[in-house]
This record gives sequence, C-alpha cells and structure tokens, in this order.
Amino acid sequence: MPKGKKTIAVFDFDGTITTKDTLLYFILFTRGYWAFMMGFLLYSPLLIAFKLRLYPNWKVKQALFSYFFGGMNYKEFQRWGEIFADEVKKIECESTVDKLKDHLKNGDKVYVISASIDDWVRPFCCSHLGVTATIGTKVEVDLDGKLTGRFLTKNCYGPEKVNRLLEIEPDRKNYFLYAYGDSRGDKEMLEFADRGIMIQ
Repeated sequence: MPKGKKTIAVFDFDGTITTKDTLLYFILFTRGYWAFMMGFLLYSPLLIAFKLRLYPNWKVKQALFSYFFGGMNYKEFQRWGEIFADEVKKIECESTVDKLKDHLKNGDKVYVISASIDDWVRPFCCSHLGVTATIGTKVEVDLDGKLTGRFLTKNCYGPEKVNRLLEIEPDRKNYFLYAYGDSRGDKEMLEFADRGIMIQ
C-alpha cells in the first residue's frame, strides 16, 4: 500500500458477511411462514423471469418489498430491523467477519455496501460489528410515517455500489481500497478497488 494513503475496506452483505440472502430471511422472520409462501406463490412468475435474467433485479425486489411491507408503520419496520440483528448472527460468515475485524483493528475505515435495505443491515453491522457506516437501499416513507413500498434511492447493486461509495469517499486518489464481494452485483465494486477479493 502506498505511503500516506488511508485504507478503506468495503464489504458486500448478503453472501459475503452472511451465508445467505437476508431479504428472504427477513420476510420469513417478520411475516411468518404462510404469508411468506403466499407471497412467493403470487410472485413466482417474476422470480422465474429474474432467474432467467428477463426481469431486472430491482423491480423484483421492489415488488416483493411492496407486497410484504407496503403500508407498515416505518418505526415498526425499524424495530423489526433491530430485532433481526440477533438472527443475522446465526448466519454470519465467520471467515469474512474475521477479515472485517482485522481491518477495524488496523484502524481502517470499514463500510458495508449492500443492495439490501439499510434498516436491517445497519443494526447488525454498526452495533454488532462496529463498522464505520453502512450504505444500503433506502425506503420511501409517506407523510403519515408509513412505508410506500417504493425505494427512496436506487437499488444499491452493481455500479450503484461504486456511486454510493464515492458520495461519501470522493477523494479516490487518497485511499487504498479493499473490496469483498461474492456475486455479479459486486463486480463493479471489486474492479474499482485496488484489491478486490471474491468470497467463495
């Protein structure tokens, strides 16, 4: 690493810090098994289209989010995110978390950048792991304090991960960047880093 540069490490969340996707896990945890199954039967054509790459990731995700959480009081949703942090501990990937903690011990800035909703990523990553900050997809709330079912920000996936990092760390030439990810949604972030590590 060049002298005089600070070090920043960025980590994907789903499949990198955790061993499985947390959107599905969060829905099952908060809505229960039967509601979960009903929703997925209803949206199975969209899910199949997504798997065949015929339908974009963010549209499938927003449709599911709207179905399961549209109209929910935002404070209640935030409470669920805080409660869910204890569930995430059960599916954390120990080897990746060890790498993350090594960066923190070295005094590096550590960000978790995720396409998942920030309200359930942040409680686990900031309170449990002690990361600098989380950068995730944010949700829209109406004037009555209820979820509209839409996203306030672009889905934090692919090139949007790089865009969101640069919003808070714009001076790229002044830091050495490590990036950890596990999927095609992390491709641009890994390529943008000085050292990109694909988690298998």
